[in-house]
Amino acid sequence: MGNETRKSAAGSKRPDEQAPDTLTLLKQIADSPRRDNSAYHDAMAQARQAFEAAEAAIGGPVRVKTRIKTKRNGDYVVKWTFKPAK
Repeated sequence: MGNETRKSAAGSKRPDEQAPDTLTLLKQIADSPRRDNSAYHDAMAQARQAFEAAEAAIGGPVRVKTRIKTKRNGDYVVKWTFKPAK
């Protein structure tokens, strides 16, 4: 019982002998076009600028409260309220 060797379905093949469907899928994923993240990067840059502007206006560290809302038309709205840090 203790020294028995068992072959599992996944472990019985070497990595280079994987099912052709898996290899095809991996090649398709590698060849697929990359997502355009420019909107995300622009939003993050605006967020950093908002924090810097809030710290300058308040005169020191800030804390932030966020409210997130999805409108009926699909717009995703994030409202930030900056207050002086305690």
